[in-house]
Amino acid sequence: MNHLLQLDGKVSIVIPGYNEGASIFKNLITCESVFSDMFPDFEIIFVNDGSTDNTLEMATKASPDIPSLWVIDSPTNEGKGSALQIGTSRATGKYIVFLDADLELPPTQLPTFFALLEDQNADVVIGSKMHPNSVINSPSGRKFVSFSYYLLIALLFNQKLRDTQTGLKLFKAEVIKPIAPNLRTKRFAFDIEMIVMIARQGWKIVESPVIMEYKREYRWGRIRMKDIVDVAKDTLAIFLRLHFTKDYDRTDFPK
Repeated sequence: MNHLLQLDGKVSIVIPGYNEGASIFKNLITCESVFSDMFPDFEIIFVNDGSTDNTLEMATKASPDIPSLWVIDSPTNEGKGSALQIGTSRATGKYIVFLDADLELPPTQLPTFFALLEDQNADVVIGSKMHPNSVINSPSGRKFVSFSYYLLIALLFNQKLRDTQTGLKLFKAEVIKPIAPNLRTKRFAFDIEMIVMIARQGWKIVESPVIMEYKREYRWGRIRMKDIVDVAKDTLAIFLRLHFTKDYDRTDFPK
């Protein structure tokens, strides 16, 4: 059944991917089916972030079946944040969605995001695993890491947002396109730097509940101790740029 949203512009869905070869063909086909019933006009931008498996091959294989799909290859693994920057720079829509390639956050919940964008006169809607109405099916170890990082963010940044890291987000293009090229963090702390900069510019950010269906083979997903250390370092660097060097206070980003 067709449930097209009444939108006043094109939607660009940016999907970063690293070593998703086993599922990316099927997931891109799923996205095309879901978005065809949701958006009057859309494009899917898949950015291969230097995968070492057959991710690029399988994404390219899906292209003939998905007229709206762009596949962009970034030969070197620079990190999720870098892939999102690349995808955002290529996006042509009035609205831009960030969506994780594994579809642990099903794209069928995006109508709730658009409803919140309109009803709350917001500029950005971010998914929150800690929203009281969220339904999260993930291992306890992963929940512990997420909650620990939330406490760190709350301590350092005094953020009212309960979760900055969930990989489903909706932006007005006028908000994210000028800011994305100026973000320095390329990996997991990309989200908090982005949120800090958007908030500093005075845009309104609201949270949405999400449904999350854990699909990874390992209970920690892809999180390694090195990743945790790197996130901590990057987060501290963002804190220093915010409070000491005042890098995020500039207002001369191009519109």
